[in-house]
Amino acid sequence: MRNDFDVAHALLTEAVREAGHIARRYFKGSVKSWEKKPGDPVSEADIAIDTHFRETLMAARPDYGWLSEETVDDRARLEKSRVWIVDPIDGTRSFIAGKPEFTICAALVESGEPVLGIVYNPITEEFYDAIRGGGARLNGQTVTCGSKAKLGEVRLLASRKSFEWHGWLESVPGAVFSHVNSIAYRIVKVASRHVDASLSLTAKSDWDIAAADIILSEAGGVTTTITGEKLLYNRKSVNHKSVISVGECLHPALMSLLETFGEEKLK
Repeated sequence: MRNDFDVAHALLTEAVREAGHIARRYFKGSVKSWEKKPGDPVSEADIAIDTHFRETLMAARPDYGWLSEETVDDRARLEKSRVWIVDPIDGTRSFIAGKPEFTICAALVESGEPVLGIVYNPITEEFYDAIRGGGARLNGQTVTCGSKAKLGEVRLLASRKSFEWHGWLESVPGAVFSHVNSIAYRIVKVASRHVDASLSLTAKSDWDIAAADIILSEAGGVTTTITGEKLLYNRKSVNHKSVISVGECLHPALMSLLETFGEEKLK
């Protein structure tokens, strides 16, 4: 007999696949976009996918809470033990520019921790998913983080300028830096060993990272703040000042590098 999480995973999988169809329709043609606030773009595709998710997921689970980047926050979610957390398009700037560096992200959180997560790039057809206790997968194949334990010659999805500014380059000799707009995409790339770590020293929100968090965790990785605190979701504030995602073996070395600076100094 399928347990409740298995059923919810099947529901979420179908909803995300359909969201991918919606995204591709807009991606292949012209898409209207505007700014919610300066530097914060949104497109009609974001809204269409958000509507699809809300109607599909909440119809199937009306007793769950709801949190999405493109929906006005309803604090009633704080009274729910289970909450859908969705980012219709993570990496909207890339989506608008026609770059296939965005993802569709959806998670189910229970008591502040993600129990299901899907991160999907519908253009490159990379479908990452995880269920608590069931491992992480990329297109159905199990993925696990790398086993590096030292910082030398690592592949980092991070700003090289940040490392130069703080004088860290000498601690990561031979490091290769790269960047993509979607933080969820960056995190799951750690899970599948495409990179060794993803570092964001700027604020992110629940919807940016909840789905990717469980995928990385189930792949043997760790997502924390720059000072090592675990991330918790569905709180009054949905913001996280920093997000560090890395394989468990490499986490101590990276934390050792970062702990020489307080979080205030890293702003």
